[in-house]
Amino acid sequence: MPRNENELKGVTLLGNQNTRYDYGYNPQVLETFDNKHSENDYLVTLDCPEFTSLCPKTGQPDFGHIIISYIPRVRMVESKSLKLYLFSFRNHGDFHEDCVNIIMKDLIALMDPKYIEVKGLFNPRGGISILPFANYGDDEHQQLVQQRLLANFDNQKR
Repeated sequence: MPRNENELKGVTLLGNQNTRYDYGYNPQVLETFDNKHSENDYLVTLDCPEFTSLCPKTGQPDFGHIIISYIPRVRMVESKSLKLYLFSFRNHGDFHEDCVNIIMKDLIALMDPKYIEVKGLFNPRGGISILPFANYGDDEHQQLVQQRLLANFDNQKR
């Protein structure tokens, strides 16, 4: 059954022809919608292969690939708002590890997911790639938190 107007009330960016792009970190742009299948544990993966941020020391651009996977509870992140949110890191100066953790914490605050993980695959700078991974789960998903964290020790190749 398609979503009705009441279910789409909080989704204001999708289809909006007057989109405003923030050039500084802005978690307020994030929007959600109701999960119509909250009785199920299922995985949603969002893939951003063109993430950019700035080195906090040099101001030089950093390029990376961000992969977000989560098991929704009641609320889900709307994808256009996520795109605008990730774009808002473009002029944000932080280390790769910080960006991944900030993204995860903002999405936890926004959605209260059952489980979430954020992985960053950053392009090499000075001959070194940095591949941070952060995850979180509620009490019922702590075993998954540990399994996924351990799996990423062996699975850090591109």
